Amino acid sequence: MISPSDTERIRRAAALIREGKLVAFPTETVYGLGANALDAVAVEKIFRVKGRPSTSPLIVHVASREAACGLTTEWPEAAETLTRKFWPGPLTLVLPKRDCIPAIVTAGLPTVGVRLPANPVALALLAEANVPIAAPSANRFTELSPTTAEHVRNSLGAEVDLILDGGPTEVGIESTVLSLAGPTPLLLRPGMISRVQVEEVIGEIRVADTPREGPHPAPGMHLKHYSPRTPLLLDLPQTGRGVYLWFTRPAEAAKCIRMPVDPAHYAATLYQTLHAVDGEGFDWIAVELPPDSAEWTGIIDRLKRATAI
Repeated sequence: MISPSDTERIRRAAALIREGKLVAFPTETVYGLGANALDAVAVEKIFRVKGRPSTSPLIVHVASREAACGLTTEWPEAAETLTRKFWPGPLTLVLPKRDCIPAIVTAGLPTVGVRLPANPVALALLAEANVPIAAPSANRFTELSPTTAEHVRNSLGAEVDLILDGGPTEVGIESTVLSLAGPTPLLLRPGMISRVQVEEVIGEIRVADTPREGPHPAPGMHLKHYSPRTPLLLDLPQTGRGVYLWFTRPAEAAKCIRMPVDPAHYAATLYQTLHAVDGEGFDWIAVELPPDSAEWTGIIDRLKRATAI
């Protein structure tokens, strides 16, 4: 439930969005740094505050399926099927864009990623603002995504005009991103809606390679991403004072943290755990790699990008 005080803050946040300001707000995945997606000047502030390269496009959050259709020139049957199954929820669809979406939002590409979030604060903000909101994660580029308002404050501080506190996020890692802009659906970024779940609905899809240069078709495709300031390792080092995140067996480390064995609970706590230990002065954080199965793919993707040099 949204309280009267929350309603007033949401109204204030919506007014700021319409004025071209930046608002951090919760979604079910992570906190987003939002601006009016139709205002190129406002969107440019997102890139400046995050230190984000212009080659990395933004996801546009919408209040309804109809609003998403209004931003795209094509709405194939697969989009209708998937959104009826998974929206509101952590699935972003990439489709050919309308001219109303500025090029800065899409890294100059003719496609746009759209999503209907499953969070009451986000939905109330979108409805009150009455404009689509472009929003990457509300943190410095390549750093850990925020799953609480406090994480946003620690990362971006006063550079955000308003932070809507909706409590901890539920899903915990960023959305699955699927392109429907070509003849074959293409998985651009894995998430907690797995490839298997998507294929059960629309049939076989392909997995995209990570682009080495030029504009990326989706966010989250840089080799290094989602990283704590403390070095994150997938192998347990022999020296130094560190933290070990495990779920099958502990190991020798200054601090051991047992992680959930269920992938949904693991994802929901991963960034929160990394944020907590990142400021404790350890030499390293080592992680036991989860099993290589469909439901863990999004988590493994985040861990491997977080460990990239």
